[in-house]
Amino acid sequence: MVESILMVATDDDGVIGEAITARVGELGRVVRPDARTPAALLDALASATVVIGGWSDDLVLGRAEAQAANRVRLVQQPGSGVNLIDTAAWADAGVPVSNAPGGNSASVAEWAVTAAATLVRSVVWADGQVRAGRWPQESIVAHGCRDLGSCRVGIVGFGEVGRRAAALFGAFGCRVRYFSRRERVGAGIDRVTLDRLLAESDVVVLALPLTDATRGLIGWDQLCSMPSGSILVNVARGAVVDEAALIRALTENRIGGAALDVFDVEPLPDGSPLRGLESVLLSPHVAGGSSTALHRIADMTARNVEAVLRGHRPSWVVNSV
Repeated sequence: MVESILMVATDDDGVIGEAITARVGELGRVVRPDARTPAALLDALASATVVIGGWSDDLVLGRAEAQAANRVRLVQQPGSGVNLIDTAAWADAGVPVSNAPGGNSASVAEWAVTAAATLVRSVVWADGQVRAGRWPQESIVAHGCRDLGSCRVGIVGFGEVGRRAAALFGAFGCRVRYFSRRERVGAGIDRVTLDRLLAESDVVVLALPLTDATRGLIGWDQLCSMPSGSILVNVARGAVVDEAALIRALTENRIGGAALDVFDVEPLPDGSPLRGLESVLLSPHVAGGSSTALHRIADMTARNVEAVLRGHRPSWVVNSV
């Protein structure tokens, strides 16, 4: 019997689907919902054996979806974040949820450092000035341009992404510290409280998972505690930051700028004030989307799908099944 592998991820360039097809051969075939609607997803789940999770808010894998998935033996997220999957609901249905830990950590960390450098060196502003016919060779200093290596960097969350980012910032000569709930043995840099990290960092990088404890972690009070001219870099999840408070802090120049790869609502709505702020670097949730990372994640995903179709236990299970 050929098993149905339901692709919820958009996978526009087909990298994940092709990797799965090459790996499983005649064991299964990749299918998609008839439409990107919750109703079409529920219909498709009824005959699926494996579900490949997505990255956008339009199709989530919640309790209703878990209850409709009578034949599913694995939900595989092609990435590390599982915030769009109700892992407890799938556990109640007896279905393991797996992710692809570390598959894009290097890419996300590299994006965080590159984005921070872009804002610190006023590259976005300078690009706009030149495109508008101006040549601000001297006034760029007054605009806040400085060396990344002169900055104090605070990393919130110290998993694989945080560790890699710390090493990259350190290579520029930055003083780097971190905050996490638990001290990381062998971190090689100082752990400080969140309040102190925010108050004493020129660049703050958010690199932690979205949980009930981290939702809204960075709000108005936290933003106002950051130094004037400081930069916020978010490669975590949009909901870690109070987006309305961030917009106000940027508009009132409480902080110097923000590099955002993630947002409260994705895609970013047309009317979002963030689109009109020149101090903000916007990115469509692609920090971990380099071709290098995508092929690594696709391979991890395909290996897990094949294991389940052959009757084996999947790797990297994140819920209690």
